[in-house]
Amino acid sequence: MKTYTYTKNVETMARAGKVIPSGVYGHLGPAEGCMIPSSAYPFFVERAKGSEMWDVDGNRFIDFMCGYGPNVTGYCDPDVDGAALEQIKKGNCTSIPSHIMVDFAELLTATVKKDWAFFCKNGGDVTTFAVMIARYYTGKKKIIFVNNYYHGVAPWTQKPDSPGTIWEDCCNALYVDWNDIEGLKKIIAENKDDIACFISTPYMHGNFVDNELPAEGYWQAVRKLCTDNGIILIVDDIRAGFRLSLEGSDNYFGFEADLICFCKALANGYNVSALCGKEFLKGAAGTVPYTGSYWMSAVPFAAGIANINKLKANDACAHFKAMGERLSAGLMKTANELNVPLIISGPPALFYMRIADKNNNFLIHQEWIAECVRRGVFITNHHNHFMNLSMTPELIDETVTICSEAMKITVDNHPEIFK
Repeated sequence: MKTYTYTKNVETMARAGKVIPSGVYGHLGPAEGCMIPSSAYPFFVERAKGSEMWDVDGNRFIDFMCGYGPNVTGYCDPDVDGAALEQIKKGNCTSIPSHIMVDFAELLTATVKKDWAFFCKNGGDVTTFAVMIARYYTGKKKIIFVNNYYHGVAPWTQKPDSPGTIWEDCCNALYVDWNDIEGLKKIIAENKDDIACFISTPYMHGNFVDNELPAEGYWQAVRKLCTDNGIILIVDDIRAGFRLSLEGSDNYFGFEADLICFCKALANGYNVSALCGKEFLKGAAGTVPYTGSYWMSAVPFAAGIANINKLKANDACAHFKAMGERLSAGLMKTANELNVPLIISGPPALFYMRIADKNNNFLIHQEWIAECVRRGVFITNHHNHFMNLSMTPELIDETVTICSEAMKITVDNHPEIFK
């Protein structure tokens, strides 16, 4: 199987570095995207369709990152893009909002079983707004985080050693381990009258760690503790939303959040996020000053309506689960045959995987992932992956073939480890 070269990618990155900080900044770039070694990865896409993308050198990839989540019905989905194009003809960013915003809010709240929806652009917009609402409503300031969290890049989400963040940004943060109810009780007891909110993803999907589902009764216990102590329960469903359940991950795990944040899979890549909440917080949401120039743009609302309706019509979450299970089974079969300690964790729709290096340094895992990318499977070594509605059994089987060859090469390169 041939491996890819990236001449135009490198040339384009050299141009980018002259006019854009880091060339490609953030999680899509080679640094934060952990593209190790960078020579194995493309940097720029030319086009994408369904579950595939082609870089500027013409290399084809089966893509399991899905733009880090937004691609949920498929790149360039005709139904979603068609709805967006029809709305473009009518207007997008206008001086008063289009009525389609109301249509979208009605559909979304009915889908996720909440009372209201507030629209922004990025996931960090709505996690920030959720915390602001909680602080305003409760009159309290402290935030309980779950360790290994990610809720965006705003200073309140960071640690004091993060560039651009100061101690005062983080001094009201409290930390507890995932699934640790006793630890949560202790933190609440020690800070009983000053906690505004508890914020967490629906399950632990931190980077570089095996993903972990909630223990039995965990969320029900968290819900009771928050209710009993006047703490607003915020679920950050930016990453997992609409891939486990179209009703939201709180409903999937059998509890009800006070506020829940959506973004990535909301509109198949069109830029919109949403904070949905309970009736008792609607007044606070309407009082806290929070707005943006593009937050009521109509085109993403039209795309979001088409996207949600298509996910519903095609039983999308069952498809994601089936495709994820097929891929995991194929990869584990190869790993077992080659005696490779591959670990796959998290729900099949958002699987995370790693080769368990005995030195716990990720080098063997990074090497395998790089060999996969060089042969046309776009995955990462540090982050969970995503299924989308356009993924097919044929593409899954092709992926298993490519990744199996890459695993065999990795094993052959390290006889000192794989004996």
